[in-house]
Amino acid sequence: MRGTKNGWTLLLLVLAGVVLGGFIGTMASDVSGLSWLNYGQTFGLENPIVLSMGLVVLTFGMTIKITIASIIGIILAILVYRWI
Repeated sequence: MRGTKNGWTLLLLVLAGVVLGGFIGTMASDVSGLSWLNYGQTFGLENPIVLSMGLVVLTFGMTIKITIASIIGIILAILVYRWI
């Protein structure tokens, strides 16, 4: 299986690391010794942009929260990618 690495595999692993890291950070926010995992920064559009065209209404909005646990998840995903 070595040698079949591609960008899609890395992208999927990094996305999985972000999601799992965010989940673990949220779960650890109530634990006193692990609350630092949920420390992070949120950025994006706080108020979504609405485009009304009569029949169709499109709403654009995006918010990203980067936490310590998400960063750890990304690092682990990259290490797993290099290992496979």
